Amino acid sequence: MALGVLMALISYAMNFAIGRVVRAHKWLYREVGDGHLLRYLSWTVYPVALLSFSSGFSQSITPFSGGSGLPELKTMLSGVVLEDYLDIKNFGAKVVGLSCTLATGSTIFLGKVGPFVHLSVMISAYLGRVRAKTMGESQNKAKEIEMLAAAAAVGVATVFAAPFSGVLFSIEVMSSHFSVWNYWRGFFAATCGAFMFRLLAVFNSEQETITSIYKTRFRVDVPFDLPEIFFFVALGAICGVLSCVYLFCQRNFLRFIKTNRYTAKLLATSKPSYAALAALILASITYPPGVGRFMASRLSMAEHLRTLFDNNSWALMTRNSSPPWPAEPDPQNLWFEWYHPRFTIFGTLAFFLVMKFWMLILATTIPMPAGYFMPIFIIGAAAFSGAVTHTISTALLAFELTGQIVHALPVLMAVLAANVISQNCQPSFYDGTIMAKKLPYLPWIRGRKIGSHPVSVEHFMNSTLTILAKDMPLEEVIKAVTSTDVAQFPLVETRESQILVGIVERTHLVQALQTEPASWAPGQQCCLQDVLAGGCPTQPVTLQLSPETSLYQTHTLFDLLTLQTLFVTSRGRAVGSVSWVELKKAISTLINPPAPK
Repeated sequence: MALGVLMALISYAMNFAIGRVVRAHKWLYREVGDGHLLRYLSWTVYPVALLSFSSGFSQSITPFSGGSGLPELKTMLSGVVLEDYLDIKNFGAKVVGLSCTLATGSTIFLGKVGPFVHLSVMISAYLGRVRAKTMGESQNKAKEIEMLAAAAAVGVATVFAAPFSGVLFSIEVMSSHFSVWNYWRGFFAATCGAFMFRLLAVFNSEQETITSIYKTRFRVDVPFDLPEIFFFVALGAICGVLSCVYLFCQRNFLRFIKTNRYTAKLLATSKPSYAALAALILASITYPPGVGRFMASRLSMAEHLRTLFDNNSWALMTRNSSPPWPAEPDPQNLWFEWYHPRFTIFGTLAFFLVMKFWMLILATTIPMPAGYFMPIFIIGAAAFSGAVTHTISTALLAFELTGQIVHALPVLMAVLAANVISQNCQPSFYDGTIMAKKLPYLPWIRGRKIGSHPVSVEHFMNSTLTILAKDMPLEEVIKAVTSTDVAQFPLVETRESQILVGIVERTHLVQALQTEPASWAPGQQCCLQDVLAGGCPTQPVTLQLSPETSLYQTHTLFDLLTLQTLFVTSRGRAVGSVSWVELKKAISTLINPPAPK
């Protein structure tokens, strides 16, 4: 409950502050006069300055504050430890940087869902440490996972006031396996957050009562005709194909930016300069008297959604009359911004899609805190955003956002059609970013026809083990420790039997070797057993692999239990080990088999 309430307060306060900054920008743009140079400068310098500060400030605090944060969270929930990623100083950098990013409005066209999930997870980690310290308990990994799972749901719920889709989205995006034990905790925290977020709007007289953010008024008696189902599915298929194109282009462009000599040097030496250059390009394109006139660039992202959810046929309304382009957007007729007498409604919508398609790809390369789900949702709502993220919960999100569920069946069919195409052709946006950033991850194999069942552990395990035996002399133990950098050593009963009896952590062993027991007599031939008896802790081997275990079973164990390394035994004897390195190499060999010699 504390997590939900805190995140709701942060989300609302951020929206309130950002709204004031955006209104100040609009006032400045309106008051500078009719001169094109001054208006252009007021439109472009504002986002350039904000994005430069956002990138420079957040990166100076910690490099982990850039991007959405969801790819890194996925790797953390798979068992990888990312140092300082959930540190409280990262929270401050993310809040300030994200506020500056969102204050640019629709000029840069970015959202806050991903960063808010990251912020929520950082708050949950901090609350977990406070709870453990208050209760006098030690750190519990199971409790941490429970809090992280709930935090991911809260992050989405406090942005859209959508607790149901928040929980389902976090399950689909953040983990391949989800404990039902965490289910109600996620719902409870997300409900508290969504309720408080909407309650604050009522207290501030923005709403009369708690209602949906983008409330629609579609027909309820006959929401759609039966033959229209075909067009819903066709639209979903089109969104699926377009999502594959988008994912391919975005992933490869991100790699190009990181490998290109000029952009890589600019990102390495001056990230704010790169952010300013990208912001200048995007702001210049959206300048309203220029190309921005055909993209409804004067509307905010929230106003984009409100107009696109409008239950009116703009084409019929403009057939016999041409509405004027007002000097300022008319709050009662925001759809006027989409009309142009030469382009027509269809022309401006098509131009908007084409331009935002590549502009969003460019914006994702800027090293600053930003979310990418909201712009994707505006481009294609449930089907396109679901295909890009490989989720079905975007259909439910559309219903919670609009407050109507009358189109549940056709929307869900469109999302499923889009996902069928996208999931079979491209990795999701977050998985693609993990690969582009070269974060540690396990490639998925379930559902892929790569023949993982016949491949056994003996084909890809690491057979070169540094084994410690209880009867090993200390000289040999010290030599083994200093000649390798492994984090843990397999412990066997004797050098002859090689029977695996436990695991010794490197840090504990080094500490024990440095603290020589007083009971050791000078000149006495000591062995590892004496060190262990002197207090060096060992861990039991609770799980081990057999050489006959299949690659599929091994991958499932690593994925389900968030493991890093497992030892392989044959009749109790330690014969090898399997880590992420061996698993990824084996899967890569199956996907891309070497050419025959």
